Amino acid sequence: MTKTKERQGKQRSGNFTEGPLLSKIILFTLPLIATAVLQLLFNTADTVVVGRWGGNTLEECETALAAVGSCGSLTSLIINLFFGLSVGAGVCVAHDIGAKQYEDVSRVVHTSVMASLICGVVVTVFGLCMAKPLLELMGTDPAVLDKAVPYMCAYFCGMPANMLYNYCAAMLRSSGDTTRPLVFLSVAGVVNVVLNLVMVIVFHLGALGVGIATAVSQWISCILIVAFMMRMDGPCRIELKKLRIDPAKLRKIVFIGLPAGIQGTLFSFSNVLIQSSINSFGKVVVAGNTAGSNLDSYIYATQNALYHTALTFVGQNVGAHKLDRVKQSIFRCVAVVMVVGVGVGGVVVLFGKPLLGLFAPGNDAAIAAGMVRLSIMGATYFLCGLMEVGCGVMRGLGKSVTPMIVSLLGSCALRVGWIYTVFTIFPTLEVLYISYPVSWFLTALTHFIFCYVTLKKMKKQEVMA
Repeated sequence: MTKTKERQGKQRSGNFTEGPLLSKIILFTLPLIATAVLQLLFNTADTVVVGRWGGNTLEECETALAAVGSCGSLTSLIINLFFGLSVGAGVCVAHDIGAKQYEDVSRVVHTSVMASLICGVVVTVFGLCMAKPLLELMGTDPAVLDKAVPYMCAYFCGMPANMLYNYCAAMLRSSGDTTRPLVFLSVAGVVNVVLNLVMVIVFHLGALGVGIATAVSQWISCILIVAFMMRMDGPCRIELKKLRIDPAKLRKIVFIGLPAGIQGTLFSFSNVLIQSSINSFGKVVVAGNTAGSNLDSYIYATQNALYHTALTFVGQNVGAHKLDRVKQSIFRCVAVVMVVGVGVGGVVVLFGKPLLGLFAPGNDAAIAAGMVRLSIMGATYFLCGLMEVGCGVMRGLGKSVTPMIVSLLGSCALRVGWIYTVFTIFPTLEVLYISYPVSWFLTALTHFIFCYVTLKKMKKQEVMA
């Protein structure tokens, strides 16, 4: 690479291997939180619109709301395996930027674009073919099923765009740019809200209309981010003539990303089982759980932002062989995620009832069911934040299989075991939801134990070299 190109790479890529850490972490994290919260606001708009105007009666609106909610854990189960590969792409970009290997960054970018498109098509075909059988397998109420299947099919029509956007956004974040993905998502989200209102209120399409609006907005965000990356300077620039899969880069992306995808799938699998257990309480509780999960998703979004921050800062400093700075990054990310988790979680619990009323106006039973979820999970979500940071650190260190195994045992296996043991003996909503903070604590603790061991080994290898 020429010196000019190298200078462009440095200028266009955020350098987190030098300078003050805390301020950089905060400035990097804020757009990530804004992006995640904004995305959730648009998802909330979907739920609010369908919950208020998805039918001519309260019961019809309740059914439409339950239809959208019943698909959430299932769609996550299907797509998380492929989304995990975007984590691999982000880690590879962070490592190569930290090592100043800008040509390698370009190869990762073009390989990832091709891989994301292929994954998107595969997921779309699978989702369209298996929507109804999978929803039936989950024990979805027949009254809800007729609305849930069209919604899910419409949602999956936007999956190739959603995949490509998330891969590109992951690579831009790893290069230090968290602002552009926020801007593109904002534009697409506004379109999403407008289309929601038009599809549901004007055309009376209910849950299907929300699915159509979501798919259209996903294509818009995809087009915007790809158009930007085709015009930008630096190593993350997309050039059509370079679009091909580099076998060596794909292997590294898969090596890091596949375990992340499996981990996400396993998390979603345990959530599917929990959703199936919630379904057994009836559609009023399902509607309340849907509203509650939308609210606690805002807490998770702030915590998950620190996952990406930890991954990027640790990844770049591992690439630059600055292990002392890696440790400093970990401590600061832990401090920030604790403060944010306790603060945001407290606000959501405090104002839970009026916020739940936005989703299910006048439905006191659904609001009460939603508060059961918020009172348990919202108050303990900082534990999830610690788990996310620990996982991000391990991925930034280049270790992806270990956090997958830890998550499998600490969260997924524990939750599944909890359903078939503790919940079977005490079949209440409270007991069901307690499985979350218990699994978060155990998984976070194990992650950080492995972080300590891995860093100690890396330090020893560095001294010996």
